[in-house]
Amino acid sequence: MSDPLWITEADVAAAVDLTDTRAAVHAAFAAPEAVTLEKTAVTYGVDGAAGGGEATLHALGGVTGGITGTKTWAHTPGGASPLLVLWDSAAGTLLAVVEAFALGQLRTASVSAVATDAMAPPSADVLAIVGTGKQALAQVAAVAAVRPLREVRAFSPTAENRQRFCHTVAERLPGVHVVDCRSVAEAADGAGVVTTATRATDAVLDNSVLIADAHVNAIGAITPERRELAPSVVKVASLVVSDSPAAATTLSAELDFADDVVPLSAVVASGAARPAGVSVFKAMGSGLADVAVGALVLERVRAAGGGRPFPSPVKAAPRLFQQLVGGAA
Repeated sequence: MSDPLWITEADVAAAVDLTDTRAAVHAAFAAPEAVTLEKTAVTYGVDGAAGGGEATLHALGGVTGGITGTKTWAHTPGGASPLLVLWDSAAGTLLAVVEAFALGQLRTASVSAVATDAMAPPSADVLAIVGTGKQALAQVAAVAAVRPLREVRAFSPTAENRQRFCHTVAERLPGVHVVDCRSVAEAADGAGVVTTATRATDAVLDNSVLIADAHVNAIGAITPERRELAPSVVKVASLVVSDSPAAATTLSAELDFADDVVPLSAVVASGAARPAGVSVFKAMGSGLADVAVGALVLERVRAAGGGRPFPSPVKAAPRLFQQLVGGAA
């Protein structure tokens, strides 16, 4: 058995791209034997950070393709350093520790791509992206990977951010018309796919601006105090799907009005045509997708002779009774 590997962000970026990871995530969601460890999180106060504030400790994971893994990180005012730990599912031996920021971006984009491919109208060629922050560019790439986009429309409240984002998208997708929009309604008008990737606490998207068969990817509001979708969007939807229905119904206030939340894995496995009407994909974060991407990264890095080997853990007996024995002497 080879030593476990420490796999860096640079290793991840060199090993895989969105095409690779999208295929791996699709296969994991379609596999009946795959298992997901639902996300858990706890909030705690932070002293001494810039401005103080709150932070959250997260953990999630899954089992697929003979590999078991968990990803964990502390999201603090100062940032985050997520790590994915991979084990052999049968033997329990440590296989790798993966620096998981780039991996997380690829995972999130891959899940959105899989959902969009399964749920959006095949002819959808206009994307509205609401929010131009850290997740937005990856979300544009996700939709562009599965639909022949001719136009991307972007909105955020800050004109400078919109302009910068539109310039970047135009550089990455030179054959696509990119539009700087001054409102959500302007962006969503006629769009077959609408992606919300914001930190909004008040709904930014309602049903009145959606076309009859629009597909919505709701990415940003994954805690109860946040909300991107108005109740009208969920009420009118013919299909509401999540990569983690349990987390979505517990943590997403947006889905309080959903009659049923279907697992993305069920949609992918069935291969059924999308029903008529508006569809909604609520992304909460899938540990199974993290492990699927991590397993592919590990395979590629190993084949290339990359990563940094480190010794496998060696068990050592803990000191349990020395204090008691010493006290009696």
